[in-house]
Amino acid sequence: MDLTIKHNKLSAEEFIELWETVWGPGPSLEQARLAMEHTLFRVSVFDGEQIVAMARMLGDMGLDYYIKDVVVRPEYQGKGIGRMLINELLSFIDDNGIKGTHIFVELCAEPDKIPFYEKFGFDHNEAQRLKMMYEVGHQFPNDEDLNEISRNLIAKNRNAYEKLAKDDQ
Repeated sequence: MDLTIKHNKLSAEEFIELWETVWGPGPSLEQARLAMEHTLFRVSVFDGEQIVAMARMLGDMGLDYYIKDVVVRPEYQGKGIGRMLINELLSFIDDNGIKGTHIFVELCAEPDKIPFYEKFGFDHNEAQRLKMMYEVGHQFPNDEDLNEISRNLIAKNRNAYEKLAKDDQ
C-alpha cells in the first residue's frame, strides 16, 4: 500500500464513489458538490491514485463539531485507516480550537462501529437521534397538518402518551 492523506481535496465524484462502496446508491453529483463546498474539513486517503477512505467534519470552530461520512473501502478495512481518519479530524480541532477549552465532538455510528469510536473516547448518552429525510421544495406542514400528525401519533401510542401525561402532573 502506498497511502497518501489529503486535506480538503475530496471531490464530489470521489465522495460518491466511496459512498457507494459501503452504503449503496449515493446522492446526486449536484448534492455532493454542494456538500463538499460547505464541509468544514475533509480528509481523504489514497492508495496510489485510488481513493480508499474519507471523512468529513461539520462545525462552528468554537463549540461544536460533527464527524460525518467516515468511509473506508471494505477491502481496506482493518488496516488502521479509519483510525488515521479520526486522528486527522481530531488534529484539525487541536490546530484550530481555542487552547484550554472543551469542544463538543459528536457523530452517529452504526451499532457495530461503536466499539471503534469508543477507543477514541466517544461515549453514547440517553439522547435519541432524531432525523428526517426532508424533500426539498416540499411544503412544510402547517399547524393544522401538524395537529393531525400529532393526533394520529397520539392515537397510535395512546398508552405511552397517557403514562407520560400522568407523569407530568
